[in-house]
Amino acid sequence: MTKKQKKMLTRIIIAFVLLAALMTCEHIKILPENIWIELILFAVPYLIIGYDIILKAAKNIKNGQIFDENFLMMIATFGAFGARDFSEAAAVMLFYQVGELFQSYAVGKSRQSISDMMDICPEYANIEENGTLTQVDPDDVEVGSVIVIKPGERVPLDGIVIEGESLIDTAALTGESVPRRATEGDEIISGCVNGSGTLKVRTTKEFDDSTVSKILELVENASSKKAKVENFITKFAKYYTPVVTIAAVILAVLPPLVLGGGWSEWIHRACIFLVISCPCALVISVPLGFFGGIGAASRIGVLVKGGNYLEAVAEMTTIVFDKTGTLTKGEFKVSGLYAENGFSPETLLELAAHAEGYSNHPIAGSIKAAYLERTGKDIDLSRVGEAEEQAGHGISVMVDEKQVFIGNEKLMQAKGIGKTDYTSVTENGTVCYVACENVYVGAVIISDSVKDGAREAIADMKKVGVKKCVMLTGDRTAAAEAVSKSLGIDEFHAELLPADKVTRVEELLNRRGEKERLAFVGDGINDAPVLARADIGFAMGSMGSDAAIEAADVVLMDDDVRKIAAVVRIARRTLKIVKQNIVFALAVKALVLILGALGMANMWEAVFADVGVAVIAILNSMRTLSH
Repeated sequence: MTKKQKKMLTRIIIAFVLLAALMTCEHIKILPENIWIELILFAVPYLIIGYDIILKAAKNIKNGQIFDENFLMMIATFGAFGARDFSEAAAVMLFYQVGELFQSYAVGKSRQSISDMMDICPEYANIEENGTLTQVDPDDVEVGSVIVIKPGERVPLDGIVIEGESLIDTAALTGESVPRRATEGDEIISGCVNGSGTLKVRTTKEFDDSTVSKILELVENASSKKAKVENFITKFAKYYTPVVTIAAVILAVLPPLVLGGGWSEWIHRACIFLVISCPCALVISVPLGFFGGIGAASRIGVLVKGGNYLEAVAEMTTIVFDKTGTLTKGEFKVSGLYAENGFSPETLLELAAHAEGYSNHPIAGSIKAAYLERTGKDIDLSRVGEAEEQAGHGISVMVDEKQVFIGNEKLMQAKGIGKTDYTSVTENGTVCYVACENVYVGAVIISDSVKDGAREAIADMKKVGVKKCVMLTGDRTAAAEAVSKSLGIDEFHAELLPADKVTRVEELLNRRGEKERLAFVGDGINDAPVLARADIGFAMGSMGSDAAIEAADVVLMDDDVRKIAAVVRIARRTLKIVKQNIVFALAVKALVLILGALGMANMWEAVFADVGVAVIAILNSMRTLSH
């Protein structure tokens, strides 16, 4: 409990003891039979427990914000005092504050799973100066600086380990309890906790661009993006409160004027009507439900950027995956060399490696790594001349003053290279065709392995009710088909350029039902437009690009696609609980409002319709915290 909550609990206990004593004395008839003395005696516990409600109501009235629950409670209890129901007036305020305390505690508990994420923010970074360590603000550390991370300290900035070895606890970011080993050359992200070894890390990002900074920004903004149900409740409360207040005034004034007399009875009914009508159960439990759902997702290492996205995930029926880096590891290796026209495999690899000499693409890296492994030689960039990119097809490069083309089948066809059957290469994988001086040299096969758990993830999607799983890739059809079959994908589209992926997603969006949602899962910078276009975008937080994470609505912090099905379960459970609260609260309130207007409900039943319903709805909302 917070200090404020403990103070409220003390007030509740004192007010309860005083009220119980007064009601006991009233029951055994030892209180003076004087209305003014009774009023003063019951006003003591009433003011102890309700003075802040009266002050808030008065302040809101002064600021022009009349119709809220504080106003309703003040008018209702003042009316009860006016009708000489002193004990009921004090009891209503007491139980209302009990409900408010319970609500405050519940909200705090649901926030905890998300606010725990705020603890990942590092307070300092260690910079080595003249042989001594100096603690500085992470904001003041420049890119390229070397920081020292001692055992037990939180990693303050993203970077590359240049010295040392340790186990890194990533639980705060990914929800995974198993630590990861970090050694020289490994990338390390901020927010994790260093284990037993001291690490020296060269920073690669400023603090504002670091992983931890982006996560904190996502967490802080998550609660501001409301679901449609939340927006409905906000609008509902805006009009509902004035309507019931006016209805209570009519109930207090019109029947006595029409029927004559009975003012006290009708004012009492109007007060009961006001207590019943407080919209606390809806106004609190619905946002609390979505907040709990977001918290449950964060505990398994998934950041949902708002309640609206959680609601969309619950309605997801189609999910589209990018292949490389999402369903496959993105760890390319040369698995085959098919040389033709008298060229040797060694010559094929040498030309391909030098042609890709200046490229940072993962496929280029795999070709250069294979050349180094086979020959023990580095690329001689002095042999490489002018290069020209053939957008979406490959590149044209001068190697040893000879023109070399390396790329896909379309590049070979566009350049009129003398080979007609490029589908003769049957090995699964990405194929890079190589030509030199317009003579076909051969094909380099680069293979990528399927991610652990990818097949299980697709199976889980089907179990949670996702109707269609689709895969998009720029890879050739044979390789895409092999991956698709091994994973149980329903539909795949291969040999796509980045722009083609958007087109395919547009087509799938047009085919879905009105109340169905489509999700896209990707990790690369070229996936950002598709992530933004889909109803829900899932991005890989660990290895994904900043652009993809920025464009996405949900971020998987450890790149485990199996967690998508878990998020769907959390989202659907959250929406189900929220709808239960709405139906339950409105049904009970409608029933007791009618009974109150007819004089068939007393103030205690009114308290249940307000505080009791709110407490039950809040308890139900807290179930969203589990997953």
